[in-house]
Amino acid sequence: MILTEAHRQNREVYLLLNLVRIFVFSFVCMFTVSAAYASAIRLGDQGSEVAEIQGQLVELGYDLDADGDYGPATEEAVKAFQRSKGLEVDGLVGEATYRALLGKALPEISRSSNYVSRRVIQNAMGFMGVPYVFGGSTPSGFDCSGFVMYVFRGAGISLPRTADVQYEVGTPIEKSDLRAGDLVFFTTYTYGPSHVGISLGGSKFIHASSSKGVTIDTLDRGYWVSTYIGARRVM
Repeated sequence: MILTEAHRQNREVYLLLNLVRIFVFSFVCMFTVSAAYASAIRLGDQGSEVAEIQGQLVELGYDLDADGDYGPATEEAVKAFQRSKGLEVDGLVGEATYRALLGKALPEISRSSNYVSRRVIQNAMGFMGVPYVFGGSTPSGFDCSGFVMYVFRGAGISLPRTADVQYEVGTPIEKSDLRAGDLVFFTTYTYGPSHVGISLGGSKFIHASSSKGVTIDTLDRGYWVSTYIGARRVM
C-alpha cells in the first residue's frame, strides 16, 4: 500500500500522541508513588514523630531504642508490626501503619525537626534502666528532677533542680498539644508538682521512676492519669 503525504503526517501525529500519553501516564505514576513515599515516616527521619512511634513499639515489646532517630532497628520493628497486623510490609509508617500503631491520623510531616528536641530525647533514651536514687542527678542514679535537669543540661538548657521549681519554667501546654521534649508533671508523694518526666510526644513519656528507674510510661492509663497536673514547654 502506498501512503500519501497526508497519511504519513497522520500516522506521525498518532505515534507522537501515543508517546505523549505514555509519558504523561508514567509521570503521574511516578508522582503518585513519590507523594505516597513523602507522606510516610521512614528510614533516616528524625524528631518527635519518630520518638512517639518508637515509644509505642517499645511498649508493645519490640527491642529498639526510642531515640528519635529512624534507623535500621526501627525499620525492622515497623516491618514486624506491619506483618503482625496484615499490613503492607515496607518499613514505612504511612497512614495505615500510623493509625494501627497509634490510633490516630498521620500528622503533617516536617523534615526540619527541632535539633534541640532530638538531642534531649536521644540523651534521655541513653539512660534507660539507670536506677532511681533519691537526690541523684548523675548517670550512676537519678531521681525524677535530677534526671530531667541532667538530660536538658546535655542539650545546652539549664533547668532548676527540683520538680516544683521546674514547673514554674517555660510555657504551659495542654495535654493534647504535647510534643517530644515537653516536661510533664505529676502530684505524687506531696501536694503540687512533685514528679516530672519528659514527653516523647503523644501519651508517652520517659522519667526516673522510684520503682523501675529510668523507664517509659504512658499518660493515658493507670497511676499517671490520676496524678497528672500539667506540662511545660521549655524550648
